[in-house]
Amino acid sequence: MAANEAPGGSVGILRRVASEHGVDMVARFYDTLLQDDEAQRFLNHSVVHTRLSTSLLEWLKALFDEADIRDCPRIQERQHVIGQVHARINIPIHLVMQGAAALKARFAQVLPGLAEPHSGLAALQLGHERIDVAIMMMSQAYVKDTTARARLDEAYRLFSIDQDVSTEKEAQKASLMEWSQKTLFSLLQGKADNGLTRLSDSPFGLWLRHRASFMFERSIIYQDLLAETHRIDRLLLPQLEEPGGSNQRTETLSDLQAAVTRVSSLVMELFQSLTAMESGRDPLTRTLNRRFLPAILGREIEFANANSSGLCIILLDVDHFKQINDRHGHQTGDLALRQVAQVVMDHVRPSDFVFRYGGEEFLIVLNETRAAQAHVIAERIRGALEQTRIDAGGEDALAITASMGVAEHHGHPDQARLIKDADAALYRAKGNGRNRIEIAAAAG
Repeated sequence: MAANEAPGGSVGILRRVASEHGVDMVARFYDTLLQDDEAQRFLNHSVVHTRLSTSLLEWLKALFDEADIRDCPRIQERQHVIGQVHARINIPIHLVMQGAAALKARFAQVLPGLAEPHSGLAALQLGHERIDVAIMMMSQAYVKDTTARARLDEAYRLFSIDQDVSTEKEAQKASLMEWSQKTLFSLLQGKADNGLTRLSDSPFGLWLRHRASFMFERSIIYQDLLAETHRIDRLLLPQLEEPGGSNQRTETLSDLQAAVTRVSSLVMELFQSLTAMESGRDPLTRTLNRRFLPAILGREIEFANANSSGLCIILLDVDHFKQINDRHGHQTGDLALRQVAQVVMDHVRPSDFVFRYGGEEFLIVLNETRAAQAHVIAERIRGALEQTRIDAGGEDALAITASMGVAEHHGHPDQARLIKDADAALYRAKGNGRNRIEIAAAAG
């Protein structure tokens, strides 16, 4: 055996590679991926880079340790977890394979300095085999998780969100008409020079970008609706804001009226296209079923990252709910949960999402919202709940309070991190006396 060759045969050589060259191999992994424009979407966040670099080094050392991955359930489970994380973040599997190829290439480069040719070849084969098996296990978990998410995405498009179809349709029709009337009044009052509110910035626009995108994304009608909204905002409204003759303004106003009518017609067509609906609501509270959370929150995170827009979640827990059930019975407990859900839904926008997250927990997704705004919304909900009374069948009505944790999305693509931050903030709120709100610290 050569003087510089590690003891323990091929496994010993693998351990030495991981120990002496692991940091360099991890760096080569990221250098290779960051040359890919697609990979930069996932790896340009400093927290991701730092955390993943450490995790990848630990993964490499465990993979090159003594145990064979095929005989070690602990190492196998780790590959499955990594694959699930990749699916949650939406890292394409081909990028993971590209990174694995970079690792194997660097592995082959450093081997000549650690082993004689014959033993080095055996170690190279063993190292490549272990990396390939690990990637295969990751891919299996990735495909399983992404398939499940795709099914949830499809199911979500087939149900009527929080409300039935007719209610949702009328609400959005009214929202569009409200924007149209406000725009007309601004023009009549000569306020166009100060700027008109864009349709995309209205409550209707928020609904169109978020809820409607889930329900109708694959519809040609939905794409036509987006195009017409874009034309109103980018062409017609700027023309109305510019000084011009009365004939020109009259013509543009006529075009705007026709465009709004077309938008309204397209919305009606979209709702008429929903011929199949699958119930996605919690039967007790009528909030969204938790099983849709990964698909919805993942999509909102992608939207926030792509558009540099705000995104917050609120995790709400009804205070002392077990005591309510124990003292007043489950029927009163159910009544309390329904009342909490109604208060929450009364204080969020049509574009937001409310989930029954656990027994007495609710999770609220606030799109295009920063932490300060989310805190205001949470405080309104807290105050409204504090004023709520439930008929418990006795002389005195039952009071309800709730603790809340608010977390703001800061660019990290993994939704589990955002939920974990909100959960930690909720834990502090409960520990600090309940009936209060805590905001998660910004990620470093």
